[in-house]
Order: sequence, then C-alpha cells, then structure tokens
Amino acid sequence: QVQLVDSGGGLVQAGGSLRLSCAASGRTFRGYVMAWFRQALGKEREFVGGIRWSGGSTFYADSVKGRFTISRDYAKNTVYLQMNSLKPEDTAVYYCAADSRSPTIGVQRMAGEYGYWGQGTQVTVSS
Repeated sequence: QVQLVDSGGGLVQAGGSLRLSCAASGRTFRGYVMAWFRQALGKEREFVGGIRWSGGSTFYADSVKGRFTISRDYAKNTVYLQMNSLKPEDTAVYYCAADSRSPTIGVQRMAGEYGYWGQGTQVTVSS
C-alpha cells in the first residue's frame, strides 16, 4: 500500500522560501511519476510540478517555473518542493501525488491521473 506524507508548510512573507517534503512508503517507486499539486480556497486543484522518479526529469507549471524546484532523494524515498520568491497567490494547500503510469514524455498534469495522494500541507504567503 503506497503512502505519501506531506510536510513543511507554514506561514511566510512574500519573497520568502519554504521547502515541502513528501515521504513515500509502501513499495519501490522506480518508474513512478511524483508530482505536487495545490488547491487554493474555492479553486480547483492545479498542477505545480512533477518528477519522473527513475530519470529525475522535472516539469513545472508556467506559474512557478524559475521559482520552484522539485528534487528526490532515493535513499529516503522522499520528494521535495523547494519554493523561492513566494507570492501571496501561491497560498494554497499543497499535495504530493504519485502514480505508477509514466507517460513516454513528461508527466501527467491532471489530478485525476494520479492514484495516490498525501494529506496536504498548508502554505500561506502574506503580503
């Protein structure tokens, strides 16, 4: 049984940084795609970025490109989301997601394409 545990959220001022963690367990994740989504109050869950576990290629939404970085630690089975230059519009609950289906190119960008989810961690950016 795959389990994902998100952590690292908090309150930060605009321009600040946070690093989120997603600890994965339950199996090996070779061939998986791991991703981060976020959901602001009253809005749909949206893709933030993703990483192909085996090759390490990363992909980002345009809104975070150049500010956010995804990485993974094989030994710890953990995926990270480093968020820099945070803006108030980045305020949301952030979720880690995983799926065993890996497209030929890129990563899935729709929430419905992921079978496993973390519980979410709140990120609040004050102006």
